[in-house]
Amino acid sequence: MTLKEKIHVHYTRIVNDKIQLLQQVLADLKESGSNETKSTAGDKHETALAMLQIEQANTREQLKDVVAQKNALEKINPAIAANKIVNGSLVKTNRGYFFVSIALGKALVDGITVMAVSPQSPLGVKLMGLIVGDTVTVNAHHYTIENIV
Repeated sequence: MTLKEKIHVHYTRIVNDKIQLLQQVLADLKESGSNETKSTAGDKHETALAMLQIEQANTREQLKDVVAQKNALEKINPAIAANKIVNGSLVKTNRGYFFVSIALGKALVDGITVMAVSPQSPLGVKLMGLIVGDTVTVNAHHYTIENIV
């Protein structure tokens, strides 16, 4: 398995773990809501129920976002390499490795630190379409493209 494939698998696992966690939180909130309905009536009960509903709505929104991230990752074929930076490229720069995909932060894969950046991020926007040897500056940091996988 190539480094790019390992990185793709790593970030896919992170997203899947987030989805499982959020689904479990929703299940727990639903159970709390059922237990709350068995409580005594009154203002305290109504407030607790309202808070649970807000929490459920927030968690559902987070789940929707993470599922969208998963869908974006699934569209990337790590076996495909391009001679210019596109969505799904693993880019080696003088400042480290960047996986242009979705914004998931840093990861350590095979002893190499990789930063997953979105193509819509400030760095991602400037990287898109560049080729080996090109240079870009973001927030006073200079990046020279050394390799694209």
